[in-house]
Amino acid sequence: MSDIQDAAPKAARVADSAIPKKRGQGVLRVAGPLLAVLVAAGFYLTSGRYVSTDNAYVDADMVTMAPQVAGRIIEVAVRENQSVQQGDLLFRIDPQPLQLSVDALRAQAQAVAQYLGSSKDGYRAALADLAGSESTLARDQAQLERVRDLRKRGLVAQQALDDAINAVAVARGNRDHDAATVAKTRTELGGDVDAPAEQLAGYLAVKAQLDKAELDLAHTTVRAPMDGVIGKTRLQPGDYLQVGQATMPLVSTRVWVDANFKETDLTHVAPGQSATVRLDTWPDHEFKARVASISPATGAAFSILPAQNATGNWVKVVQRIPVRLELMLDEPAELQPRVGMSAEVEIDTGAQNSLWGRWFGREEPPAHALAGH
Repeated sequence: MSDIQDAAPKAARVADSAIPKKRGQGVLRVAGPLLAVLVAAGFYLTSGRYVSTDNAYVDADMVTMAPQVAGRIIEVAVRENQSVQQGDLLFRIDPQPLQLSVDALRAQAQAVAQYLGSSKDGYRAALADLAGSESTLARDQAQLERVRDLRKRGLVAQQALDDAINAVAVARGNRDHDAATVAKTRTELGGDVDAPAEQLAGYLAVKAQLDKAELDLAHTTVRAPMDGVIGKTRLQPGDYLQVGQATMPLVSTRVWVDANFKETDLTHVAPGQSATVRLDTWPDHEFKARVASISPATGAAFSILPAQNATGNWVKVVQRIPVRLELMLDEPAELQPRVGMSAEVEIDTGAQNSLWGRWFGREEPPAHALAGH
């Protein structure tokens, strides 16, 4: 009998404790579906706003360093995988042979300047000779007229007339020779005898050769044209290089991501839109980016043998168009993207590409509508 009396209070206590549990389960039964509906609504309203692809890779400007003059290497100032700044010395070619050429042309330019200076002096001397020969010719012609008149009157012998005629011919020949000398000297001076020697064609021709030699001498020192990192190289002092021979690649530190999106994903993609990039190397880190540009053609259009869809059987294939993304790099050095890394890209095209945007225009959906993303 006492056992029955004790069991009744225990049953009452168990029943009382079950009431809060039933109430909690009731709340979950209501709140759970409601939360699921909100999340689903967020996805539904914002679906289509974001486009993504994993067909994306890191890229950068790359320059293959090559000498502009031939010669033997005497110094290599960098090593493989070394970071360099614009203007840093990469390697140096033996400058001595080119220095000898520069010295020879400098001496030649000085000799040409002196020759042109002496030509000006010769021109002035030729003018003086011409003036003298013209004066002599005028005197001999006057003498010939007098002798001819005297001969008509029989006052002089025929020999005197012949001598006067011969003197005039000699004087005329001397005058013509001096005139030719003046013309030749003027031509050598470019027609402008008062111009400085440095402006005359003869000097300018040698000066151009000298400038070329000095430029070649300057090219014996090869410097980095931009900030970057040296790639694979085996260049060593003593190597002989030809003009244009590849020596080392220089990869710019300014990198970007080329993402190949399906043409059907680019309906609302435009330059300036924000994007996120995840590299396979650091899958948990998100890089901020923006759309810099969109290629004017599909990737297939730039191939050596583009598709000829007008011939044979045709099967429609969705094409991919490269989109360039500019990375907003403000990351630690250990998170530096490198050329060729694989990436996953997601572009925010704005609300106009979502169901919400199609209903209400370009305005952003409210915060609770984005809760599902």
